[in-house]
Amino acid sequence: MNKLLAALIAGLFAASVFAQAAPATPAAPAAPAMPAAPAAPAMPAAPAAAKAEMKADAKAEAKAAAAKAKADKAAAKKAKAAERAAAKKAKAEAKAAAMKDSKK
Repeated sequence: MNKLLAALIAGLFAASVFAQAAPATPAAPAAPAMPAAPAAPAMPAAPAAAKAEMKADAKAEAKAAAAKAKADKAAAKKAKAAERAAAKKAKAEAKAAAMKDSKK
């Protein structure tokens, strides 16, 4: 406990020392090399519609892939449950057969 308190107090003293240090002088802002010129559009507006369509297609494909992954996961879970049920049934049958044999 004493070590913990000593460490906390030492940390506070160290923080107060750094808090009182003189601030560094700020750097002068850089002057732009060239005056800013208005940018000319690189492509006409028609490709924007195509880009939006491509984005929608990509979203639809991603949604379909997610649905397929979800269906695959559900199928795997169902198969695993069926496998466990079959193993449990086989174990119960083996146990019943062993009990039947032990009674003879």
